[in-house]
Amino acid sequence: MTPGRRTAAWWAIFVLACGVVAAGAGLGVRHLAVEGPSGAALVGLSILAVGVGLAAWAAVRAARAVRRRWWPLVIPAQLLVLALGLWTVGQATMAAFPARPSLGSRTPADVGLAYRDVTLPAADGVRLSGWYVASHNGAAVVALHGAGSTRTAVLDQAAVLARHGYGVLLLDARGHGESSGRGMDFGWWGETDVGGAVDWVLEQPDVTIDRVGLVGLSMGAEEAIGAAGADPRVGAVVAEGATNRVSADKAWLDVYGWRGRLQQGVEWVTYAVTDLLTPAPRPPSLRTSVAAATTRSEPTRFL
Repeated sequence: MTPGRRTAAWWAIFVLACGVVAAGAGLGVRHLAVEGPSGAALVGLSILAVGVGLAAWAAVRAARAVRRRWWPLVIPAQLLVLALGLWTVGQATMAAFPARPSLGSRTPADVGLAYRDVTLPAADGVRLSGWYVASHNGAAVVALHGAGSTRTAVLDQAAVLARHGYGVLLLDARGHGESSGRGMDFGWWGETDVGGAVDWVLEQPDVTIDRVGLVGLSMGAEEAIGAAGADPRVGAVVAEGATNRVSADKAWLDVYGWRGRLQQGVEWVTYAVTDLLTPAPRPPSLRTSVAAATTRSEPTRFL
């Protein structure tokens, strides 16, 4: 093997090892922090350890394969590759295999609300858990929490809504709290979960208005926007902290010229890897969902 090919081979091994490090970190570190020493955490940390050892070995070999005067460039380049791996593969793994946060001890009773425990099917049949506060004005709202949390995160929003007479369904996203299924922390199951929630709410005898409101935080905000685009029964959306869930949501980076396009390329890789790792359907962009929801004969209102 020629020196050039040998150098390229070591760099290829190093890049692969950085991907292994990123996958192990995305799986093991988050699961350890949320669930403790669970099976997923131990698998992830084992992958991380293997990846670190392989990356260190390949990094040294790659550096030795070039002349010493190039080392000041080689080491920053290796750190950059590692950082890109953590940003893309690490994020994708963390989103596609999220840890399951526990529900905790707070309930609607802690904010002065009468409620009942409910279980309902998502549009694909996955069983979702929640709390329901009955409506006194005929209208109802589904409250959606963010990534890495549960329905307890929207208790304060539910209290405000209930004081104004609205029924409120506080829902655990799939794979979170007490809901079944495998989670997805970019919110790609949002349309499926919320579709089932809207079905259930509109069947309640205290709900007489044929459209439902959605209140979402972060991931839940993005799920609410996506659900409004897919379901004309969503009459209003309050989206707090919505950011992005597909690469098309980063189109605004165009204003930064080549730097923005470079960042868009990194984001494209992140979501492409995510798509390979999760069975969740990749949703349309938030802009596309808003456009669909606001151009109907009965448009959805957004805040």
